[in-house]
Amino acid sequence: MPPTPSAALLRHSATALLRRSPHQAPPPHALRLPRALTSAFHSSPAPRLPVVPAAEKQLQRPIVVNLPSGEEKELDHCHCSECVNQDTLQRSFDSFTNTDKTPQNVTSKEDGLEVIWQETGHKSFFPWEWLATNIQKKPSTPKYAFWGAEIADSPPAVHYDEVMASDAGVGKWTAKIREHGFCFVDGCPVSPEKTEELLNRIAFIRETHYGAFYDFTSDLTMKDTAYTTLALPAHTDTTYFTDPSGLQLFHLLSHHGTGGASLLVDGFACASQLRTQDPRAYDILSRVPVPWHASGNEGVVITPATWVPVFTLDGEGGVRQLRWNNDDRASMPVETQGVGYEEWFEAARVWNKVITDRKNEYWEQLVPGRPVIFDNWRVMHARSAFEGKRRMCGGYINRDDFISRYWNTNFSREEVLKRII
Repeated sequence: MPPTPSAALLRHSATALLRRSPHQAPPPHALRLPRALTSAFHSSPAPRLPVVPAAEKQLQRPIVVNLPSGEEKELDHCHCSECVNQDTLQRSFDSFTNTDKTPQNVTSKEDGLEVIWQETGHKSFFPWEWLATNIQKKPSTPKYAFWGAEIADSPPAVHYDEVMASDAGVGKWTAKIREHGFCFVDGCPVSPEKTEELLNRIAFIRETHYGAFYDFTSDLTMKDTAYTTLALPAHTDTTYFTDPSGLQLFHLLSHHGTGGASLLVDGFACASQLRTQDPRAYDILSRVPVPWHASGNEGVVITPATWVPVFTLDGEGGVRQLRWNNDDRASMPVETQGVGYEEWFEAARVWNKVITDRKNEYWEQLVPGRPVIFDNWRVMHARSAFEGKRRMCGGYINRDDFISRYWNTNFSREEVLKRII
């Protein structure tokens, strides 16, 4: 993929094109800049609102600007106050009516490209910086730091006081979670109330059939193996939700007994290893949907809106979301997506071998005053069997709320909006 052109190069290329004769055909490789406008303002599910006068009878029509890279692009859209509500940052016109409109005048200026539209005289302005950013616009790919057992030498951590004192502290915390998939919090008061306050520094706690903030012992109050003293294999939680929980936090409040070491496994690192070692297994686990479910509690049966594979991929073929809990898997069909059950099971067996490789296992004994939070879309957790009475508290946070908090505590609002809008 060619590099994104700078604002200066865009300005130069636009100026060169605008010197061409109006009857001369545009070059074969060009940037197309559309303006999407409308005859009326819509905001579903609200009723049809009055016409926006300045945007009346206008819609999308590209203009052509030669790019230094020789590419042709179509970009959306005019951001002026008549086309985008400046309070809500939502488009205030219908993009799909009156498509036969044309630009009347295009002017290359020092700070951007100005377009005047023939039908109404509406003026659109596209800053060079915005154009440079949006030419190659695509969903951002986070820079993950993969890890294995060696992370035990220096696991990511922040201090409770730092997180509670300022949004800068929250930014440091969420950045570590984003990069590594987990983070410890040192110096946390050994109290469920203070732990709940800590979680709320990121976002509100997600309520599920387990409740909201949880404070539990191994008494099988809920019919789930997590509420026993048994060992648990590496897994992600809430595989059976259409939208699995984004973050999960555990704080060991007390343990009068032995055992119960906690395990963390970087699922994205393991998936990358599987992709290299056995591409066929990786492909199967990213295509074949799995019937996840939660049915142990009377009156509760939960499955996703549609069956979902173990791996949900991003646009680059890497894993964006991991769902893995073999205990929550219902019976697989004999064949699906052209893959038989035995072939799926063999792929899952190879996957299980990767995630149980000692080089990928990070074991840590949790202690009171040091909660751990992890990305449930990436990091699997487990525990060894234990004896005695153990009290644990914690909760879930939605993925979208976590990412929003990460963006807004690590970047200015202007930077965030440049990436998003």
